[in-house]
Amino acid sequence: MAALQPQRLFLAQSSFLPSTSAARPRPRPCRTGAATCRAALRVPSGIHMAQDNLSLKLDWIPASPSPDADGGSVSIEKLRAIADAAADRAEMHDIIGRQRDNWNHLLLHSTNSLTLAASVMAALAPAAPGVVALKASAGVLLASAAVTMAAVNKIQPSQLAEEQRNATRLWRELERDLRAALALGAPATTTKDDVQEAMDRVLALDAAYPLPLLPGMLEKFPKAVEPARWWPRRRAAQPKRSRSLGRRGSASGNNGWTQDLEEEMRGILRVIKAKDEQEFLRVGKLVLNLNRGLAVAGPALAGTAALASVFIGSGEAGAWASGAAVLGGALAAAVNTVEHGGQMGMLFELLRNCAGFYRKIQEDIEANLGEPDVERREGGEVFATKVALKLGRSLSDLKQFRKMASPSVRDEDIEEFAGKLF
Repeated sequence: MAALQPQRLFLAQSSFLPSTSAARPRPRPCRTGAATCRAALRVPSGIHMAQDNLSLKLDWIPASPSPDADGGSVSIEKLRAIADAAADRAEMHDIIGRQRDNWNHLLLHSTNSLTLAASVMAALAPAAPGVVALKASAGVLLASAAVTMAAVNKIQPSQLAEEQRNATRLWRELERDLRAALALGAPATTTKDDVQEAMDRVLALDAAYPLPLLPGMLEKFPKAVEPARWWPRRRAAQPKRSRSLGRRGSASGNNGWTQDLEEEMRGILRVIKAKDEQEFLRVGKLVLNLNRGLAVAGPALAGTAALASVFIGSGEAGAWASGAAVLGGALAAAVNTVEHGGQMGMLFELLRNCAGFYRKIQEDIEANLGEPDVERREGGEVFATKVALKLGRSLSDLKQFRKMASPSVRDEDIEEFAGKLF
């Protein structure tokens, strides 16, 4: 029917054009219907007018909506670019982490080899014919070991490797979150805020775990021990009308939140602040002070041994100079082994990151409890499951923290830690 309508239009129109038919020679009368159709098809004006009429009739059909240039598909493309960048960052941190772990082993063994070889030369120098050559070699090796120890203690390769390992895990976590959002999202639901939140997480990770060694390296011996922070600070939410929770045991219509669940979260929050985070910070300070002492003692002992080697074979001082050089070199090698073989820098970074892990749990709980509108919070049951998994506990274990939210319980009375995972 749609194909016959244009023909009817221009056939009817061509029959009402007497001026055009008079100006042209009249064709022979056609006896068949096919000839009549061929004569009608020769009228070009009718065809154009019929097409114009058809185009006018199709104007009422709405055009398909195109995504907004500033959101929608553009935001999805931005999120996809950020996810690709996160995957690339994870690969870079993984490669650099392996390299810096190799640095730690290589510099540890090479420095100890220099120190022990120099100690053997210093011990053999007084009885050897070429005392000058031996004591000069011992002095040069001990001085080189002292300089190498000072440089290695400054950069702490084991701590650098631990930073890159943590960064690799966190970058992969960011990539997984973005891939999941892209798989479940749609242009209509993806906004600029999602892109900005992802960019904030990227910048926070770059600041927490920098790639360059110099400059930009994190301070290895900070004056104050603070939890590591790899997440952006939360922006102030727009104030909204609060919504009261329902019954204590009912979560219907409250986004999974009940008064019992809120008390459990407040109890966990208090225990983490009073016990878990403070314990990791306290042990971190001890490890930092020990590492700082070892970092000073190693080069000092090696430098003293190098200075003592100069007096080997010089009269009365030569007797004790050889012993001092041997003893200093041996102690320097022992200190270097304890510091870098025991990976004191890695241990400090591990404690600092564990404290940051609990600090992030605190901020997540505070952000949800601080939101008066329960509909804008994360789902209560899902959030409780996440907290339980992060703490290494079951959902039933969280109920025991409900009593910790009471003001009658003092911080000194809290004995059990919230987390079992770290």
